Amino acid sequence: MYRLTTILITLCTIFFTVLAAPLRIDRATTGSLEKRTTHSGEGTWFEVGTGACGYTDTDSDPIVAISAEIYDTGGNCNQWIHITNTDNGQSAYGKTRDECESCGSGSLDMSPGLFEELSTLDTGEIPISWHFMSKDWSP
Repeated sequence: MYRLTTILITLCTIFFTVLAAPLRIDRATTGSLEKRTTHSGEGTWFEVGTGACGYTDTDSDPIVAISAEIYDTGGNCNQWIHITNTDNGQSAYGKTRDECESCGSGSLDMSPGLFEELSTLDTGEIPISWHFMSKDWSP
């Protein structure tokens, strides 16, 4: 009887030790926190057409081209971005539809319609901060 009790206590101890052990979480399966990072850079505008994401848009659409570094393989296509002109505080939302080969990692190229929500086209270049919205978010 004593031996059975010892075995049962040992098994219960092992069971609860394994149950309480912390689990290692692989970041590759949980996604990246990059999309929540606030980026800073320069905002410029460009004439829109068919972008790297494969969609044809117009100059009045709220379109954003992100740097090649962040674009990578297109995983952010169709994701909304919140953009703020840090000079005047104006903000707007744009949809990622293109890659900007000449942009620095924190810079964005915007459609004329989107750029005009933040400044005049004559300005040409503005200081911005921006971040990705959740994948399922839409204005």
